[in-house]
Amino acid sequence: MKASSQSAQPDTVFDLIIVGSGSGNSIPDNRFDDWSVALVDHGIFGGTCLNVGCIPTKMFVFPADRAADARDSGHLGVDSEVIATDWAQIRDRVFGRVDSISADGLTYRVDECANIDVYRQHAQFVPSADDEAGPYHRLQLTDGTILSGRRVVLAAGSRPAIPPAIANSGATFHTNETIMRLPRLPAHIVIVGTGAIATEFAHVFGDLGSRVTVVGRGDRFLRPLDETLSTRFTEIAAARWDVRFSTEVANASDTAEGIDIELSDGSRLSADVLLVATGRIPNGDRLDVTKVGLTLDDSGRIPVDQYQRTTVHNIYALGDVSSPYMLKHVANHEARVVQRNLLAPWDLPTAVTDHRAVPDAVFTRPQVASVGLTEAQARQAGLDVAVAIESYGDVAYGWAMDDTEGLCKLIADRSTGKLVGAHILGEQASTLIQTPTTAISFDIPVPALARGQYWPHPALTEVIENALLQLDLDDHD
Repeated sequence: MKASSQSAQPDTVFDLIIVGSGSGNSIPDNRFDDWSVALVDHGIFGGTCLNVGCIPTKMFVFPADRAADARDSGHLGVDSEVIATDWAQIRDRVFGRVDSISADGLTYRVDECANIDVYRQHAQFVPSADDEAGPYHRLQLTDGTILSGRRVVLAAGSRPAIPPAIANSGATFHTNETIMRLPRLPAHIVIVGTGAIATEFAHVFGDLGSRVTVVGRGDRFLRPLDETLSTRFTEIAAARWDVRFSTEVANASDTAEGIDIELSDGSRLSADVLLVATGRIPNGDRLDVTKVGLTLDDSGRIPVDQYQRTTVHNIYALGDVSSPYMLKHVANHEARVVQRNLLAPWDLPTAVTDHRAVPDAVFTRPQVASVGLTEAQARQAGLDVAVAIESYGDVAYGWAMDDTEGLCKLIADRSTGKLVGAHILGEQASTLIQTPTTAISFDIPVPALARGQYWPHPALTEVIENALLQLDLDDHD
């Protein structure tokens, strides 16, 4: 019925237009079978997480973890080594699966969903219009086609932020969108950035065998995290990678061997590959949203209310284009909220977005995970806080691992006896963070959480149990 080059008839008004094929693609289920839907995306079908983000990166992280485990097991009495890593095999395993899922998802929407038209082009707003049924919004595609819709969902995602000095240098550089498809493992990679993307790729390349140099403007890794974790991780990472803090790339140029990089402190680096991992930019600025009366906020996001409604009637937004949480699980949650509210009248929404307890995990080495407020944020909010820090090495499983790095930091409000933040660094941090996330989400008091259930001994979850028991709280049942 449809193809990417299809043009809508001038008098066709869709019931729904969705811009973006990531989490936005999950909205039209069988409840929308009697709706006419246009799905628009000029990028890789399936969005960032599937194609260039969460899923493929973790498929690289896992073998990097195994390589690191082999190298680091000597203190446990296991002498082992990594004989070789096969970058091509790892890469082809990842994209042999990911590319197939993306292609199958597109095929399903095009061939199996009779009510959905798929447009593989970029879209921008043009002024809205009216007909006998009322107002509708209009988007123009790259080929000039105009799509008209009663309702519009903006789920257009984000893109890598590139520092001007690098963007204007003319040198070859990579982002998360290209780095995983390298033909071979680089002998030396320079990574610009100190956040989640940078530290995950530093782990991947470093533990698969590359020499890693990290360049950062600040003086710590993972600066948005609680300072205790950020400081601890920085100490660990600085011992593993060549770290150049308080500097940035001033210029770069291609060479016969790779790339030459000039830093702002006057030093130079020569490497095979340059990876830029300095954050992401919401794509709202590419949609010409002012044509329909929308204004981006100071961070470039499309403002939404608790129902994911924008300030313009019948335009919703979700995910990276509108949310301060650039996380797939948040985008999925927001998509479910939009989905339910689309089925209700605009002025009678039935679903509310809940951002009270958003967990975040960084799959570097060691893992880092957080939920809720940092200690600094809690104090700035005027809370009377209790803080407890438990080391992995002080519980039985951490002792078994001979762990000297991991820690769990909990922050509670003394007046309520409830957790307001949790921050974990170490093995299984991305899994362990679920328990404090549950506690914050369901308002479970610390005493009930600590003593109202069994904690299996000697599992690593005891690091959370012990930290809970250390919290100095007012009397609470």
